[in-house]
Parts: sequence; C-alpha cells; structure tokens
Amino acid sequence: MVDGARPVRGGRLLGVAGANPRERFGEIATGSDAAIDLAEAALWIAAEEYADLDVARYLARLDSLADAAAPEIAQGGDAVERIATLVDFFRAQGFRGNTQDYYDPRNSFLNEVLERRLGIPITLALVMQAVGHRLGLGFEGVSFPGHFLLRCAVPDGLLVVDAFERAILDRDACQRRLDAALPMPALLEPAVHLRAAPPREILGRLLGNLKRIYADRGDLERTLGCCDRILMLLPDSPTELRDRALVYEGMSLHSAAAADLDRALELLPGHPDAAALRAKRDALRAKRGAVH
Repeated sequence: MVDGARPVRGGRLLGVAGANPRERFGEIATGSDAAIDLAEAALWIAAEEYADLDVARYLARLDSLADAAAPEIAQGGDAVERIATLVDFFRAQGFRGNTQDYYDPRNSFLNEVLERRLGIPITLALVMQAVGHRLGLGFEGVSFPGHFLLRCAVPDGLLVVDAFERAILDRDACQRRLDAALPMPALLEPAVHLRAAPPREILGRLLGNLKRIYADRGDLERTLGCCDRILMLLPDSPTELRDRALVYEGMSLHSAAAADLDRALELLPGHPDAAALRAKRDALRAKRGAVH
C-alpha cells in the first residue's frame, strides 16, 4: 500500500437501500444536537458492519415495543410509577446485560441488542430511552463513570435508571457505583456525575467502546472506522486525533498519522505530552513516501 491511501473494509461502505452508512452518519454528526435521533444514529453505526441492515425496520421495532408497553404505562400514576412500570416491562421483555460475554461487539450494535435482547449499559439504555420517549418519558443519557445510566426529571428531582441492571437507583446506590468506578473516593455531585450527556458525547462513548474492543483484537481497520466516526462527532478532540494517528501508524499510513498529530499539537500546544507527540510526528514524517 502506498502511504496516504485509505482502506475501505470489504471494498465498500454501501448499506441500506443504497444509502451509505458512513455518509448518513456524517450527516447526523454535523447536524444540531437537538436533531440527533440517538437510536437512528446507533443503527447507522451498526449498518456499516451489517451491509443489509434495514434501519427503518429496527426503528419500527422500537415503535412496536412502545405500543406493547403503552397500556401498562397508561395505568401508571405519576412519572415515578410510569418509569417503574417501563423498567418492569423491559425486564419482562427479556432485555438484560450480557454478563457472560460483555466485550462481544454485538452488544454495541443496536440491531443485535433488539434481536438478542442482550447488551451493555449504553445500548440497553438507548433502547429504553427510545421506547420511553415514544411514551412521553423524557429520559436523558448520563455518562456516569464506568457504567452508562439514564435519568428522568420527576417532580421531586431526578430519577436515575440502570437499564443494564433493570433497576431504579437512589442516591446511595449511585454513590456506591461512583466509589467502585473511581480510584479515589469522591462525594456524588448530581450536577457533575449525573449531568445529562449531549447526543454527540453518547455516540462518542458508544463508538469508543467498539474502538477499544477492536483495538484489543488487533483489528486496525475496524478500529480506524470507529476513530473516523468519533472525529465526525468531535473533530477537535486531541485525544481522538492522537488515537487515530496511532492506528494510522500501525497501518503504515505515516502521512495521515503525522497530519493527525500536527492537528493534535495545534489544539494542545502546552500539553505535558506535547514533546513526545512532536517526536512521534517527526519520526513519522521521516517515513513518509515509503512504499509498503
């Protein structure tokens, strides 16, 4: 491969009904946060892996789940009771955390989660959030340390839901989870630890999970695809630019790697790692033009 060329897995990125999953995701990523449908965006992430995935069909599956839950939700009383009813419905439908094979990539693809009723905290939360929104429950995602959660405003404050455990969490339960996730003890601060995550952050976390899985498996091509899409969402993230540069380097795409490090250094000129990044960039520049 000549340095600078970009691979496309399987020679194609075409997906559903002639749509290009990467292009469609890019359109979503460059739109406003308010316009992002998280379930749809997550399905376009999956569509790059599943060439025949019908996004509309899986969105209709979420509609069907909401329709099935609606009679039970309608019998509920206040918002807290309606949310508790939805959590019970979620359990009765068989949605659960995949504790047996947590790092199976299928846990991160929303179509697979809907088919298998297995997932990880963030994808199970996306399903519950999507169904809840269809029923008038205003769930928001929470990028809680170590374990993605949902929150919903209720008259007395916030109700926190763990879709993975299919449980409603009180403050003490949130504190215990925070203690388990952080290296040093910290007092739970709802405004910090339970803040609503914007859609771009949520999608970036979903792709970040996949990126780590593929990187651990040495699958550079899929890792690169995750990096590319994270940077569509967060184009000025120095960390993501650095990570993509490392993937490029592993693929002997030295020019592309050096360009990403250049941009990362522009964004973080005084960072403690700046000297190391400059040395890495200079070494990559020395390799440019080589044929592999």
